Amino acid sequence: MRRQAALVPPAVGGALMAEENTVLIENDWGVRILTLNRPDRMNAFNDVIMAALADAVADAARDPSVGCVVVTGAGRGFCAGGDLKEGGTRAVAADPERGGRVEQGFTRLRGFTETSRLLHEMPKPTIAMINGPVAGAGIGVAGACDLRFAATSATFLAAFDRIGAGGDFGSTWFWTKILGSGAARALFFLGEKLTAEQAFARGIYSQLFPDETLRMETLKAAHRLADGPRIGYRYMKANLNMAEDATFEAALDHETLNMGLSTMATAQIHKALSNQAG
Repeated sequence: MRRQAALVPPAVGGALMAEENTVLIENDWGVRILTLNRPDRMNAFNDVIMAALADAVADAARDPSVGCVVVTGAGRGFCAGGDLKEGGTRAVAADPERGGRVEQGFTRLRGFTETSRLLHEMPKPTIAMINGPVAGAGIGVAGACDLRFAATSATFLAAFDRIGAGGDFGSTWFWTKILGSGAARALFFLGEKLTAEQAFARGIYSQLFPDETLRMETLKAAHRLADGPRIGYRYMKANLNMAEDATFEAALDHETLNMGLSTMATAQIHKALSNQAG
């Protein structure tokens, strides 16, 4: 078989070591698979898993051996959002260094949400392999990825209205960009739970597969990306991200520059490989 996998728990510092292996890391020939591993809690986010995921995504982003990143969940779900049973903010009493509870809560959560920024901005393709229900912060992580491959058992729910929350992990930004303002507002304000088929029809999920073939089909696409023109994908993703907010003229300038950079780099790489082979 092609696969050469290794499961490695990420390094999480300090008191967060109390709960181990909350994110499993699998290396599969250029594909980095990150699995949220709290199946008994539907992979709901607490401080430990959020810290581990942020570390694991950052490592995948900077590792040159990784050509594609896949995020998924253990058990029967992708991510149920925040773990409400563990309470709210972990902020302690105000002090001169860390500020008040609001400042501490912002710093804590903003550090964890680097996961979404890196999944969106890292110069390599990212895929959310949605193996079941996704809700709350989970839809932010899914939206941060370039592609979303879902099982037919998957569902999609914003859920923030149910807890009186505004949204986090980039969820309001990503889904406004992906679906448009009107459709995103309907998802968040009305709180409709969508089936996999409904989510696919609305463009929320990129591909839909039977549960038993989801992993195989996702990794097939991930390996195609990891084995493909990584320089080209790097500049392609930069162009697509630029297009989200730039004026058309600025996007054209950026696209034209990256076209020259990517084709020149690709030609030089091919020449170097040909020389090595000769």
